[in-house]
Amino acid sequence: MAIVSDAASGVRAGPRATVLQLRAPGLAAREVEREAVTLVAAVGVPVVISSRCDIALASGAAGVNLPERDISAHDARALLRRGLVGRSVHSIESAQRAQLEGADFVIFGPVWESSSHPGVSPAGLAALARVASVVRIPVLAIGGVTEARIAECLAAGAAGYAAIRLFQ
Repeated sequence: MAIVSDAASGVRAGPRATVLQLRAPGLAAREVEREAVTLVAAVGVPVVISSRCDIALASGAAGVNLPERDISAHDARALLRRGLVGRSVHSIESAQRAQLEGADFVIFGPVWESSSHPGVSPAGLAALARVASVVRIPVLAIGGVTEARIAECLAAGAAGYAAIRLFQ
């Protein structure tokens, strides 16, 4: 999963990604919607919108990825009906709760130090492995993922990975 901040970045990352997440916390809702509509129309992979069910619906996106403190996956599912619902998590308990609420996947991390989450201690590969072993839904590793670390994520039980800088 490539996490991008605008449609142009998503178009560049699209050929190397299986899913794109539009995460643009600095943009107003109208601007996020405009970027989402452009991105969905321009790429051939599913697009999920960070935290905005309304924009996912309006843009025709495949779904949403919810921050840990956002609405429940259950409530997002009620709004989206058939769309993908993911949840970013930082603990086993949060991953289990996301699964119980009906999330389709979780993004767990940061596994390693990450400049996008300064001051947050990395959880490490052992924590990633524990999360992947206790939930039945796919777990994507995030945080400090590099080309050289992808195999380690998969060996720990992750179904895949999400990254920002890896796709820039």
